[in-house]
Amino acid sequence: MTEPLFQIGAEGVDVERLMAAIQAAVERKMERGVYRDVHIAQAERTNLANLQDDEAFLRYYLDCLRNAVFIDINDFEIRERRRLGAGMLVGLKKILWKLLKFYTYRLWSQQNQVNGLLVTALEGLDEKYRNRLRDLERRLAALEEEKAKSCRPPNA
Repeated sequence: MTEPLFQIGAEGVDVERLMAAIQAAVERKMERGVYRDVHIAQAERTNLANLQDDEAFLRYYLDCLRNAVFIDINDFEIRERRRLGAGMLVGLKKILWKLLKFYTYRLWSQQNQVNGLLVTALEGLDEKYRNRLRDLERRLAALEEEKAKSCRPPNA
């Protein structure tokens, strides 16, 4: 009963070839390490397939969003690529990080709270409208069945 929101196509455009080219470009970028986050790489690999079904598309991206919603606030290793004065630069960066850590942790934790609330709100809206649509489809089917019964001749 559900139709896609949009369809890709135009006169003289080979959609299958275009989609294959996009998927090949994504694979090349993954091999080069452009998509470092596993969730982003997974989303890019499968988003064209999920575009075919609106419900699956929304469900898939809500799952991706739920998995990637929180910012990693753990410490990280501080390194320096330059050779000249690398030890001194690393030491300076570590001191700066220790001074700023308190503020960044506060910001990150607040951002994590906001992100979590937004995902919860989106999931709630998705569930609400999914249930409403299901109920409306049931009511429509019942009305169509009732109309079909009332349109039959009395002898049938």
